[in-house]
Amino acid sequence: MPAGPHGRTSARQQPGSPRPGDEFWIGRDASVQFARQPRFVFRVISVCPKPTYQGWVWLTGYQLDELGNAVDKREVFVRLAGLRAVRRST
Repeated sequence: MPAGPHGRTSARQQPGSPRPGDEFWIGRDASVQFARQPRFVFRVISVCPKPTYQGWVWLTGYQLDELGNAVDKREVFVRLAGLRAVRRST
């Protein structure tokens, strides 16, 4: 995938980009900023379309508690390769 100036790409260009409604575990694999706190479940509500570094993306969404209830709205800068999808039993 071609990158723009300074190795930056648009979130829309990155394969496997998260979509609104997706839920991921956010922890140290997603970004060093989360290395010293317990991982948490994050439900995506929007993906920033502005260019960023290849393999990274700004996500807006809700941090969820163990019952799946939103407890905090957050914006996080994460590595796509570090996102782990939440598997919910049906």
